[in-house]
Amino acid sequence: MELTTLRHFVAIAREGHVTRAARTMGVSQPALSAMLRKLEIELDAKLLHRTARGVELTEAGKVFAQHAEEAIRRAEAGIRAVKELQGLEQGSIRIGGGATATTFLLPPVISAIRKSHPGLRFYVREDGSSSVADAVLSGELDLGIVTLPVLHPQADRLHKIPLASDELRLIVPPAHELAASHHFRWTDLQSQSVVAFEGGSAVRDLIDRAAAAAGVALNVVMELRSIESIRRMVTAGIGVGFVSRFALRSDEGLTCKDARLERRLAIVRLRDREPTPAGAMFEKMLLETVAKG
Repeated sequence: MELTTLRHFVAIAREGHVTRAARTMGVSQPALSAMLRKLEIELDAKLLHRTARGVELTEAGKVFAQHAEEAIRRAEAGIRAVKELQGLEQGSIRIGGGATATTFLLPPVISAIRKSHPGLRFYVREDGSSSVADAVLSGELDLGIVTLPVLHPQADRLHKIPLASDELRLIVPPAHELAASHHFRWTDLQSQSVVAFEGGSAVRDLIDRAAAAAGVALNVVMELRSIESIRRMVTAGIGVGFVSRFALRSDEGLTCKDARLERRLAIVRLRDREPTPAGAMFEKMLLETVAKG
């Protein structure tokens, strides 16, 4: 028995009228009547009583209608499951984030997903929070990892999912006077050369505002986007720098004693668009992985 036959019979049962059901299903009334006769012969039971107003289900018809609806629901669920499986096996995920996200948060998650779903393809863009948010809004990216708040005119179109609290810590050259310390004050940096993230980035804005609030003007001698480049420049003695706690061991880096330098990271995606099966799986695994630390 074909699924189409079940759909047609359910339509008749719901409409209580063969002609109306035929119109609803986009078939002719004679074709629907012929289908009904064939179905009754196959089941060896009368399914409908004809009345002045249309048709009514017999007891056999009521029982069959219940099972037909259940069969349709199960078949549709099966179709959705297959499509979701295809999305996980052959789909793609487009993600954007800053240096911290792409260098330290994404690799272990992508690696784990690739092991279980090797057919999935990943596109990863490293960019600042504003550019990532803009790419998600335009549909270029499925997901983004950004620093909150999202400063964009259409930020209300984004669904924001809290991901982690990130502390920015100071790193210094090995022979620096603060090398043995665990904390620093902004006044300690008054005359220091600073290797900084590029201007306009969310991290740079956070650092500049915190320093200015403490009355300190940072002497930025170099601007970089890469965390590893900042670390190498600092190790080479060019200056001090700030990086995410995710880039450091738990015992590395100096915490600001005046006030902790913290930012909130979030996953963003379009509010009015359901994530793909692959995107939903990635989002869930990223949240779980970061929560475990």
